[in-house]
Amino acid sequence: MAGHSKFKNIMHRKGAQDKKRSAQFSKLSREITVAAKMGMPDPDMNPRLRAAVNAAKAQSVPKDNIQRAIDKASKGDAENYEEVRYEGYGPGGVALIVEALTDNRNRTATNVRTAFSKNGGNLGASGAVSHGFERLGLIEYPGSVGDEDKVLEAAIEAGAEDVESDLGDGDENPGSHQIWTSVDVLHPVARKLEKALGEAEGVKLGWKPGLKTEVGEDDARTLLKLIDVLDDDDDVQAVWGNYEIPDSVMEKLG
Repeated sequence: MAGHSKFKNIMHRKGAQDKKRSAQFSKLSREITVAAKMGMPDPDMNPRLRAAVNAAKAQSVPKDNIQRAIDKASKGDAENYEEVRYEGYGPGGVALIVEALTDNRNRTATNVRTAFSKNGGNLGASGAVSHGFERLGLIEYPGSVGDEDKVLEAAIEAGAEDVESDLGDGDENPGSHQIWTSVDVLHPVARKLEKALGEAEGVKLGWKPGLKTEVGEDDARTLLKLIDVLDDDDDVQAVWGNYEIPDSVMEKLG
């Protein structure tokens, strides 16, 4: 029975991962369609679309899926999605910004509000927490492209503003580099970095917190659950926060 139980657990985990992967593909495709609809359907002529396509490629979205998402916009078959932003507080007073693409504002607002209220948070009014963040361009690379010094040097040369590196702890977790730029030079900086470091995993606009809030074990557990619930919502594209979870707490949470 133990073996059977282990097999079931593995299959359940795999099923959950496959479901999450499918949802991620759907979100990336939605962003491609919206980007193509708002500008030219050619990634070389449309920076937002180029960033969306690069993000999809980094997550191994098949070329056919990417082309279908672009064609959907070109043919006028796409639903009318609008960009919506929600702001609120999570456990431990953590500030959170939730970005969504939705074709039904009421549904999305209800889902986001419910996620906050059931997981130790509360949704605020527009502008409630965004004053504590800076709107910047964000270019993401895996830790495997090079060490902190190499990426920092490339970022300075390209005209970036700041670099945050998480060195990781081996092949399974190679870490990551987050390169921040001002909004108006995001795509020129990304093009220069591509020559030095290769294609980025992500090029997008992001919210960088001014001050971070450190959270303890109990708050961190509830906070991560809240972020998971939000991430699982089909309409939610990104969740940004000012939280900092110490390594010692993360180890306890597994």
